[in-house]
Amino acid sequence: MSEKRQEQPEYWSYPLERGWRVLAGKTAADNDLLSLHFARPNEFWFHVHDQPGSHVILRGPDDENPQPGRELLEQAAAIAAWHSKARNCTRCAVDCTQARNVSKPKGAPPGTVTVSHIRLLKVKPALPESP
Repeated sequence: MSEKRQEQPEYWSYPLERGWRVLAGKTAADNDLLSLHFARPNEFWFHVHDQPGSHVILRGPDDENPQPGRELLEQAAAIAAWHSKARNCTRCAVDCTQARNVSKPKGAPPGTVTVSHIRLLKVKPALPESP
């Protein structure tokens, strides 16, 4: 009997204001783990629209269940755009949904997911400024 071991994804982590942080997958396999196993259902998920790039999760402070404002959503979307082939665009569209709306089609290659309830955010690719 073969054992499937769920690994911890490798990701970049960016601290934001008030205890929020953004996690961005480093490889297609890390994107799968991050999006499908590591993300909590209510967290927000981002990916640049119709371009290769990292799957990105917006994680809130652990001690509460706050809802992110538009500014936090746009910061996470900008990070998703930065970690994509659209990095050099002046503005690009980024898909945003809750992690519960992300699933993997059977037999799909690593990093390939289907998403529903998408909201498009148009942002300039950027990383957050260091505190």
